[in-house]
Amino acid sequence: MNRIWVVLILVTFFLPSCKTGFSKKENNMNKETKNSEESLTLAAVERFNVAFNRHDVDAVMDAMTSDCIFENTNPQPDGTRLVGAEAVGAYWKKFFTSNPDAFFEAEDTFASGDRCVVRWIYRKTKDGKPWHLRGVDVFKVRDGKVAEKLAYVKG
Repeated sequence: MNRIWVVLILVTFFLPSCKTGFSKKENNMNKETKNSEESLTLAAVERFNVAFNRHDVDAVMDAMTSDCIFENTNPQPDGTRLVGAEAVGAYWKKFFTSNPDAFFEAEDTFASGDRCVVRWIYRKTKDGKPWHLRGVDVFKVRDGKVAEKLAYVKG
Protein backbone atom coordinates (compact mmCIF):
# COMPACT_ATOMS: atom_id res chain seq x y z
CA MET A 1 0.00 0.00 0.00
CA ASN A 2 2.87 2.40 0.79
CA ARG A 3 4.35 1.74 -2.64
CA ILE A 4 1.09 2.76 -4.29
CA TRP A 5 1.13 6.05 -2.37
CA VAL A 6 4.75 6.69 -3.30
CA VAL A 7 3.97 6.01 -6.98
CA LEU A 8 0.91 8.28 -6.85
CA ILE A 9 2.91 11.07 -5.22
CA LEU A 10 5.72 10.74 -7.78
CA VAL A 11 3.26 10.67 -10.67
CA THR A 12 1.46 13.72 -9.26
CA PHE A 13 4.70 15.74 -9.22
CA PHE A 14 6.49 14.20 -12.20
CA LEU A 15 3.82 14.33 -14.94
CA PRO A 16 2.98 18.03 -14.62
CA SER A 17 6.69 18.93 -14.76
CA CYS A 18 7.13 16.81 -17.90
CA LYS A 19 4.15 18.45 -19.51
CA THR A 20 5.37 21.90 -18.51
CA GLY A 21 8.80 21.18 -19.95
CA PHE A 22 7.26 20.02 -23.20
CA SER A 23 4.90 22.99 -23.31
CA LYS A 24 7.77 25.43 -22.78
CA LYS A 25 9.76 23.79 -25.58
CA GLU A 26 6.68 23.79 -27.82
CA ASN A 27 5.99 27.46 -26.97
CA ASN A 28 9.58 28.41 -27.81
CA MET A 29 9.27 26.63 -31.16
CA ASN A 30 5.96 28.42 -31.84
CA LYS A 31 7.54 31.78 -30.95
CA GLU A 32 10.50 31.11 -33.26
CA THR A 33 8.15 30.17 -36.11
CA LYS A 34 5.98 33.20 -35.45
CA ASN A 35 9.01 35.51 -35.21
CA SER A 36 10.32 34.08 -38.48
CA GLU A 37 6.96 34.63 -40.21
CA GLU A 38 6.77 38.16 -38.82
CA SER A 39 10.30 38.90 -40.01
CA LEU A 40 9.38 37.76 -43.53
CA THR A 41 6.20 39.84 -43.40
CA LEU A 42 8.08 42.95 -42.28
CA ALA A 43 10.74 42.42 -44.96
CA ALA A 44 8.11 42.11 -47.72
CA VAL A 45 6.36 45.31 -46.61
CA GLU A 46 9.67 47.16 -46.30
CA ARG A 47 10.62 46.09 -49.84
CA PHE A 48 7.27 47.40 -51.08
CA ASN A 49 7.63 50.71 -49.21
CA VAL A 50 11.18 51.34 -50.46
CA ALA A 51 10.11 50.71 -54.08
CA PHE A 52 7.06 52.90 -53.54
CA ASN A 53 9.10 55.85 -52.28
CA ARG A 54 11.41 55.48 -55.32
CA HIS A 55 8.26 55.67 -57.51
CA ASP A 56 9.44 52.47 -59.21
CA VAL A 57 6.25 50.87 -60.52
CA ASP A 58 8.05 47.72 -61.72
CA ALA A 59 9.66 47.17 -58.31
CA VAL A 60 6.37 47.93 -56.52
CA MET A 61 4.57 45.36 -58.63
CA ASP A 62 7.42 42.87 -58.19
CA ALA A 63 6.78 43.22 -54.43
CA MET A 64 3.09 42.37 -54.91
CA THR A 65 1.36 39.11 -55.83
CA SER A 66 -0.23 38.73 -59.27
CA ASP A 67 -3.68 38.59 -57.63
CA CYS A 68 -2.99 41.52 -55.30
CA ILE A 69 -5.71 43.70 -53.83
CA PHE A 70 -5.32 47.42 -53.18
CA GLU A 71 -8.01 49.48 -51.49
CA ASN A 72 -7.44 53.19 -51.96
CA THR A 73 -8.83 55.94 -49.73
CA ASN A 74 -10.77 57.75 -52.49
CA PRO A 75 -13.57 58.39 -53.01
CA GLN A 76 -14.75 58.71 -49.44
CA PRO A 77 -16.05 56.94 -47.46
CA ASP A 78 -15.04 53.52 -48.82
CA GLY A 79 -12.37 54.17 -51.41
CA THR A 80 -11.78 52.12 -54.53
CA ARG A 81 -10.91 48.42 -54.58
CA LEU A 82 -8.48 47.34 -57.30
CA VAL A 83 -7.81 43.66 -57.92
CA GLY A 84 -4.95 42.11 -59.88
CA ALA A 85 -1.50 43.26 -60.90
CA GLU A 86 -2.66 44.93 -64.11
CA ALA A 87 -5.22 47.20 -62.40
CA VAL A 88 -3.00 47.96 -59.40
CA GLY A 89 0.07 48.65 -61.57
CA ALA A 90 -1.93 51.04 -63.78
CA TYR A 91 -3.10 52.87 -60.65
CA TRP A 92 0.47 53.26 -59.31
CA LYS A 93 1.71 54.52 -62.66
CA LYS A 94 -0.99 57.21 -62.75
CA PHE A 95 -0.47 58.02 -59.05
CA PHE A 96 3.29 58.58 -59.40
CA THR A 97 2.79 60.70 -62.53
CA SER A 98 0.21 62.87 -60.73
CA ASN A 99 2.22 63.07 -57.49
CA PRO A 100 5.91 63.35 -58.48
CA ASP A 101 7.10 64.27 -54.98
CA ALA A 102 4.87 61.83 -53.05
CA PHE A 103 6.61 60.27 -50.06
CA PHE A 104 5.29 57.98 -47.35
CA GLU A 105 7.10 58.21 -44.03
CA ALA A 106 6.51 55.20 -41.80
CA GLU A 107 5.91 56.33 -38.21
CA ASP A 108 5.28 52.89 -36.76
CA THR A 109 5.32 49.40 -38.21
CA PHE A 110 4.45 46.07 -36.62
CA ALA A 111 3.53 42.59 -37.76
CA SER A 112 1.65 39.61 -36.46
CA GLY A 113 2.01 36.52 -38.59
CA ASP A 114 1.27 37.39 -42.22
CA ARG A 115 -0.32 40.75 -41.32
CA CYS A 116 1.45 44.09 -41.04
CA VAL A 117 0.24 47.54 -40.00
CA VAL A 118 2.09 50.69 -41.00
CA ARG A 119 1.12 54.05 -39.51
CA TRP A 120 2.32 56.71 -41.93
CA ILE A 121 2.50 60.34 -42.99
CA TYR A 122 2.00 60.96 -46.69
CA ARG A 123 3.83 64.10 -47.81
CA LYS A 124 3.69 65.98 -51.08
CA THR A 125 3.32 69.47 -52.50
CA LYS A 126 -0.24 70.62 -53.06
CA ASP A 127 -1.05 73.99 -54.61
CA GLY A 128 2.62 74.93 -54.33
CA LYS A 129 2.76 74.33 -50.57
CA PRO A 130 3.95 71.42 -48.40
CA TRP A 131 1.00 69.17 -47.55
CA HIS A 132 0.57 65.99 -45.55
CA LEU A 133 -2.00 63.40 -44.59
CA ARG A 134 -1.84 60.75 -41.86
CA GLY A 135 -3.09 57.22 -42.18
CA VAL A 136 -2.64 53.51 -41.75
CA ASP A 137 -2.07 50.66 -44.19
CA VAL A 138 -3.06 47.12 -43.34
CA PHE A 139 -1.04 44.62 -45.35
CA LYS A 140 -1.40 40.89 -45.89
CA VAL A 141 1.71 39.08 -47.12
CA ARG A 142 1.80 35.76 -48.96
CA ASP A 143 4.91 33.96 -50.19
CA GLY A 144 7.10 36.98 -49.44
CA LYS A 145 4.96 39.43 -51.41
CA VAL A 146 2.21 41.90 -50.59
CA ALA A 147 -1.14 40.27 -51.35
CA GLU A 148 -3.30 43.05 -49.88
CA LYS A 149 -2.77 46.72 -49.09
CA LEU A 150 -5.76 48.35 -47.48
CA ALA A 151 -5.37 52.10 -46.88
CA TYR A 152 -7.17 54.21 -44.26
CA VAL A 153 -6.77 57.93 -43.50
CA LYS A 154 -7.57 60.33 -40.68
CA GLY A 155 -10.23 62.94 -41.23
